Amino acid sequence: MGGSAEPLRALVGGDAWRWSTFQGSRTLVVAARTVTSTVRILECLPALLRGDGRVTVVFAHDPTSAFGEGVADVLHDAGCRVLPWDRLGGIAPDLVLSASENIDVPDGDYPVLVLPHGIGFQKLVPDSRTPRSRLSGAVPDALLDTGRAWLATSHPDQERQLLAAHPKAAGRTLPVGDPCFDELLASREHADAYKAALGLADGQRLVLVSSTWGPTSLLGRVPELPARLLAALPCDAYRVAAVLHPNVWSAHGPWQIRTVQAAALDAGLLLVPPVHAWRSALVAADVVVGDHGSVTLYGAALGKPVLLGAYGSDAVPGTAVAHLARTAPRLDLDGDVRAQVAAALRAPSAADPAEVARLAFAEPGLALPRLRAALYRLLGLPEPTGEAPSALVLPPPRAESREVTSWAVTTSLTDGARSADGPVVDVGRRPAAVSGAAGDTARTYTHLACDEAERDRRLTESASVLTATRPAPSAAAARRWAEDALDRFPGALLAASAVADGGEDSDVIVGLRDGRAVVAGTREDTAPGLAAAVVYTCLRAGLPLEAAVTLRVGGLPERRVTLRRA
Repeated sequence: MGGSAEPLRALVGGDAWRWSTFQGSRTLVVAARTVTSTVRILECLPALLRGDGRVTVVFAHDPTSAFGEGVADVLHDAGCRVLPWDRLGGIAPDLVLSASENIDVPDGDYPVLVLPHGIGFQKLVPDSRTPRSRLSGAVPDALLDTGRAWLATSHPDQERQLLAAHPKAAGRTLPVGDPCFDELLASREHADAYKAALGLADGQRLVLVSSTWGPTSLLGRVPELPARLLAALPCDAYRVAAVLHPNVWSAHGPWQIRTVQAAALDAGLLLVPPVHAWRSALVAADVVVGDHGSVTLYGAALGKPVLLGAYGSDAVPGTAVAHLARTAPRLDLDGDVRAQVAAALRAPSAADPAEVARLAFAEPGLALPRLRAALYRLLGLPEPTGEAPSALVLPPPRAESREVTSWAVTTSLTDGARSADGPVVDVGRRPAAVSGAAGDTARTYTHLACDEAERDRRLTESASVLTATRPAPSAAAARRWAEDALDRFPGALLAASAVADGGEDSDVIVGLRDGRAVVAGTREDTAPGLAAAVVYTCLRAGLPLEAAVTLRVGGLPERRVTLRRA
């Protein structure tokens, strides 16, 4: 056995025994090659080794992957001690653990345990050693020949699939399950809290765009899809998030991603970081628009409605994701995207989530105990006493986002003659960054509304409605702000500001170009732009500005807006 002094000696010198506090008896080396594989180890290893000082862990960074950019940052942020890969041959670990199958492990008599970094072996990827493609997740035959490799699987079908492609893997698989799926299952009841963490309002639906990497991926084929979804879906009823495979971030960098998705980000896209947060964002999702990547399959197994926007030829036939491709509806990019999303939310998918889960995951809930048992067996140590580890609830997600500051607004009116509750104004708002102009039709009106924080001067100079970013301290202050805004932008017809007076009602002061002002009062907090949309519609329709109006916004609860002269 290598013992804990070996990697410490490689890190701090020959007198490592004098400096080390934890005198472990076993050495575990984690091979970190890509962000995806490194994160997968970091997500499960703490639970496996919790409280056990017998095992010394050192992370060895293999920088040879085309997707290695960001690995050092992940390890640094996690507080890991890192051993340069070229010094790995100088120590004798008791076990090497990796979630990247494509590693060149130095010669030795220690075992190598490879965890999947996705769901099984469902994708063909370019082989860095040859011009051909290989089965993602399968270790090279050269390592199998040594008899040192062990491959963890989440389903018996994966073992059969692996043996068909790599007969030398016979007897080298360990059926442990999927710790990631177990965490997703444990976190399902926290979906509403995760939505709130992402900034969704009550009643808003979350559409999650999931893209794997490569030219056949969803964003590889339709990079403008997030912007198209944001243009099609009313922003008061929907939010759109994007989860991109870490290889996309590693290969292209955050700057390039933000540049390609600039319009979508300006329109309110929630860009989920590639480390950790995607899992709780997936739990929060109401519908997944994805491809043949693992995130889409995880979503389907959780019971999320799925629309397939792409499905690549690099997907492997006979796998769980192939079953999903046969049963899940396809997103018609030339059709009505909003109607397709609404239909997916309304009707159960033909892809039975129980069947998808059955084909991908065997005996959910047992992955961590089984994986710990395998880990300690390979280390030659008895497992720690006490309860076996269990999947924990995921922490709340986070995402990069920008405030939307301009909207293309469409309103329609049902007047009191046809409604028992008086006039009804339906409002649909879409971010101006992704929305084309549309003209008025009978009883339908369109206008551009801009917040004062809008940075594009061309938009504010073209806006019919201006809104204040922050509530004014009083009604008088709100009216002064409106008058000043209309003076600064002579093309605007209305200017609206909320009033932060703390009363029972929430008031918005709407100033008109002709000098009048209207108070729009509601029992609930109402965005100034929505209150202004009601006033704008009544003005265009020739209705009096002293009335009780029902405001409807997407699928959100109706609210009553009382208009009165200021």
